[in-house]
Amino acid sequence: MFEVFAKYLLNQIQLSDEELEMIREVTVVRKLRKNQYLLQEGDIWRFNAFITRGCLRTYSVNDKSNEHIINFAIENWWIGDRESLLNGTPSRFNIDAIEDSEVLLISKDNFAMLTKSIPQFQDLVNLIIERSFVASQNRINSSISHSAEEKYKNFMEKQAHIALRVPQHMVASYLGITPETLSRIRKQTLKK
Repeated sequence: MFEVFAKYLLNQIQLSDEELEMIREVTVVRKLRKNQYLLQEGDIWRFNAFITRGCLRTYSVNDKSNEHIINFAIENWWIGDRESLLNGTPSRFNIDAIEDSEVLLISKDNFAMLTKSIPQFQDLVNLIIERSFVASQNRINSSISHSAEEKYKNFMEKQAHIALRVPQHMVASYLGITPETLSRIRKQTLKK
């Protein structure tokens, strides 16, 4: 599993063998079965998690037991609850595996040590945060500005590879529409 992470890192930044070994020493492998939690609402998130295999989702559940999916994450993506990690507060989210998955965990303290010890690693973290911020802005804009049809079209254009891996009711939750609306939109799209 670390080899997947090492390949990802080396595609992004230059690292010496010693720096790569320093990173390896602080990673912990976690295997998740389908539907198994990585994080449950109310727990404090203490890691940075990199997905080496599988598909996970971050979501909340409202008082009517409706799920609201914040994001999906697949191989070579990071996942976690930044607010809980940074503030040490209980998470408002759940993270679970949609498929059997494997993640590498790096504790908050070890992650901070890596960013201080390896300047290129800090540069990578900054780039990831910038991309994440832009993605969040685009998602917020889409959710408040686009019709259900436009949201689905956008999702299929940008994340079709995820749509093939997750159940349709989860796609609907992610888009903020009902499964029935999604079914109608998909039928209309197929007719075109």
